[in-house]
Amino acid sequence: MLLPEIALTSEFLTRVEARFGARPAEWHSGVTQTERRRCWRMLAQGEAQLVVGARSALFLPFRDLGLIVVDEEHDSSYKQEEGALYHARDMAVLRAAIAGAQVVLASATPSLETWANAEAGKYARLDLSARYGESVLPEMRAIDLRAEDLPSSRWISPTLQGAVSRRIACGEQALLFLNRRGYAPLTVCRACGHQIECSECDARMVEHRFLKRLVCHQCGATAPIPTACPKCGAEDRLAPVGPGVERLEEEARALWPEARVAVLSSDLFASARALKEQIGAIAAGEADIIIGTQIVAKGHNFPHLTLVGVIDADLGLSGSDLRAAERVFQLVRQVSGRAGRAEKPGVALIQTSQPEHPVIRAILSGAEEEFWRSESVERQALAMPPYGRLAGIVISSGDLEAAFALGQALAQTDAPLRRIGAQVFGPAPAPIARIRGRHRVRLLVKAPRGAPLQGALGIWLAPHKLTRDLRLSVDIDPQSFY
Repeated sequence: MLLPEIALTSEFLTRVEARFGARPAEWHSGVTQTERRRCWRMLAQGEAQLVVGARSALFLPFRDLGLIVVDEEHDSSYKQEEGALYHARDMAVLRAAIAGAQVVLASATPSLETWANAEAGKYARLDLSARYGESVLPEMRAIDLRAEDLPSSRWISPTLQGAVSRRIACGEQALLFLNRRGYAPLTVCRACGHQIECSECDARMVEHRFLKRLVCHQCGATAPIPTACPKCGAEDRLAPVGPGVERLEEEARALWPEARVAVLSSDLFASARALKEQIGAIAAGEADIIIGTQIVAKGHNFPHLTLVGVIDADLGLSGSDLRAAERVFQLVRQVSGRAGRAEKPGVALIQTSQPEHPVIRAILSGAEEEFWRSESVERQALAMPPYGRLAGIVISSGDLEAAFALGQALAQTDAPLRRIGAQVFGPAPAPIARIRGRHRVRLLVKAPRGAPLQGALGIWLAPHKLTRDLRLSVDIDPQSFY
């Protein structure tokens, strides 16, 4: 049983033990090495019949594998993007085919890949017509930020503020969702306009006021929050721009000084155990207002939660990611589903400046099938996944010219790819052109759906030898394009 977030394992393990009378084995980064060795040995010897874990659990030594369940199969965390590159959902299907096992891909908002396979008859489709027990889906409403009297330094609209206040007065919980860690994504000097950047990456430093540090979300580098601009030297002219969950917490505490506020963000917890304890405390009613990033959207059950406020539903709609619309739809629908999971009905309020946007309209209406069909038509017209194949080639080097030279050599020798009908785009600087001091050059290979892409890539890349400083990675069907 694969789960997208290790914080979910505790509640799931408890439910399995209550239902079947035995506790499953557990496999993820939150358990000790001793526990992992024990899990490995028990599975190899056939002493454990069920394991609950993260994506790497797929590679455990099962003696007689009969069933793989991938919960929240749409979740992007199933994609391994460092070291061995793979997607756990697709690997689960492959491993089950090898072992002659069954696979269940479970999600309220399936990936377009899974939806398309079900439409094509490759997968059997089972629909749940109602929520478990007496709970019903929350009412979805938009808050048009263009019509709100909202100061530039505030992110909680008066309408949302009033709704939260009413829930707190009734002894219920409210969740404020913003998919952005830290205090502010950008620090700008108001004297010269300089934006504080990471010295090793082509990325801006994110202020984490709780840690009293600036943090690069690409390489993890940190630095003290400066008092003077590092470029012009002006004192007290540095300003945080934009909101993160820490800044939202600051605003919430000012608006509701008597309320108990809890923040759920992966960077605020030193261990998985601490995160589990906080989630357990929230479920027990020990918080009035929960502020969280996408970690709160992943299957948590908070019985006292009746209101979800999405602070910026437009975040993620723009950009070059071909899955942008799909991901915003999934994320907002999933986080809205945290409301009203017990007896009391829930409400989700979606703050947006684009209530007429097709994705926002689909979220509010719940017209999921229409949304997937629309996405399907667009992807088919462009021959993009799942109706075509992509491979991302990233070349990195301390020497920009060397990286580009290899990229140009690859682009000029693309005959093996053209033979299968594939196209090569690039080379071009990657969207994040430098990480940890290494320059990054990207090529994108686009091929027809049934083309033997992996074999052609191997033939194409084989003649090009890498020097010591050059590195090359191949990502089949990439999920991110940074």
